[in-house]
Amino acid sequence: MPSFDTVIEPNLVEVRNAVDQTAKEIGTRFDFKGSSAAAELADKAITLHADSDFQIGQVTDILLAKLSKRGVDIRFLDRSAKIEKIGGDKVKQVLTVKSGVDGDNAKKIQAAIKQSKMKVQAAIQGDTVRVTGAKRDDLQLAMQLIKKTVPDAPVSFTNLRD
Repeated sequence: MPSFDTVIEPNLVEVRNAVDQTAKEIGTRFDFKGSSAAAELADKAITLHADSDFQIGQVTDILLAKLSKRGVDIRFLDRSAKIEKIGGDKVKQVLTVKSGVDGDNAKKIQAAIKQSKMKVQAAIQGDTVRVTGAKRDDLQLAMQLIKKTVPDAPVSFTNLRD
């Protein structure tokens, strides 16, 4: 039976390149001279350091610009973490890189497919959702439905089989 997997999977090589370019630009910009501004990537978590809230906003803007230039969807970043004070006037913010379909979105996808009355089935398998159906056209309609159902997550489709 034809099937495909619905995943949320960033290109981590491009994410690393964007963080490296951000760090390089911070080092060369005049408005960051003498400051402790920095950007680091460690295991799907980007840590931004700066001297003030305003500077951390500038570092975030640089990072988002570099990510979009490298073709990485900025919806992969979870920017809900608060800015923390770390001694003196220094601040940091940790941005996590989303990977895998979380439980809420997986259930939402599965429910939307069941309610659509299409002749496809959705099964949650860990951090992916496998959709199977008898016809390839039904699978393509399911892909469109999934993109409409979860607009805030950058879903992609892999492992398409006939």
